[in-house]
Amino acid sequence: MKITKNQNFYNRIGVFPLLILSIALFFSSCVSQRNVEYLRDSSNQHGDIKTFYDAEISDYKLKPKDELFIQIKSLDDPSTNVFQQLGVQQSGTSGYIQPYAASLMSYMIDKAGYVQLPVLGNIYVKDKSIPEVSTILQDSLNHILSKPTVTVKLVNRFVSVLGEVQRPGHFSYSQEKLTIFDAIGLAGDITEYGDRNDVILARNENGKNLRINVDLTSSKLLTSEYYYIRPNDMVYVKPMRKKFWGMRQFPFQILISSISTAVLLYTVFR
Repeated sequence: MKITKNQNFYNRIGVFPLLILSIALFFSSCVSQRNVEYLRDSSNQHGDIKTFYDAEISDYKLKPKDELFIQIKSLDDPSTNVFQQLGVQQSGTSGYIQPYAASLMSYMIDKAGYVQLPVLGNIYVKDKSIPEVSTILQDSLNHILSKPTVTVKLVNRFVSVLGEVQRPGHFSYSQEKLTIFDAIGLAGDITEYGDRNDVILARNENGKNLRINVDLTSSKLLTSEYYYIRPNDMVYVKPMRKKFWGMRQFPFQILISSISTAVLLYTVFR
């Protein structure tokens, strides 16, 4: 069969779109360095130091079903035994306590906002901060113990990190302040296909579920009130659109095989 020059030209033209398509798909699946940077600033220079002040954030207010771990210390040790025997931790407790173990030794706030303690009875703690509860308990113990001191900790400090992270999950933490970067660090950081420009922070506040969009690439986040995580927050990292064309998702082997077949046919018929 004789192949004319025009047919040869059209066969050659038929291969080029496939080559162009493969090159375009390859570059569209690439993630640039700028896409994976945190806290970008256009005026950043080597050795440049900038100061960002924390936003004024109110203390966490306790609500029903919160769990409190309470430790009581006093100069009158025999008197504190009654609290130790009935579940409140006496001085001398040391070391790290696992969240589940701490939950077993904690007091849950009931639906009415009260926590029931031995000897003291029901104490109203709803909408109170942790320091305020410590002060209330210490004042209540002044007529029972000699120079009492009370330490109160919130047991149920959890954060969920989902989406395009290395290890999605539900994590416990003990820090009084946990940043959104700390939470993402618990999940092993964001993958290369995670959208750092539009991370969703879900939070329940005063009975309302809030959806907050956070830009991890902006240095302004350091002054935002959403820089710090609240107990039971959820962080969701959305995938970038480039993931659809990513090397792990797109069948590049089929594409390359098709191009190879087209080139082979072109060579044979030429």
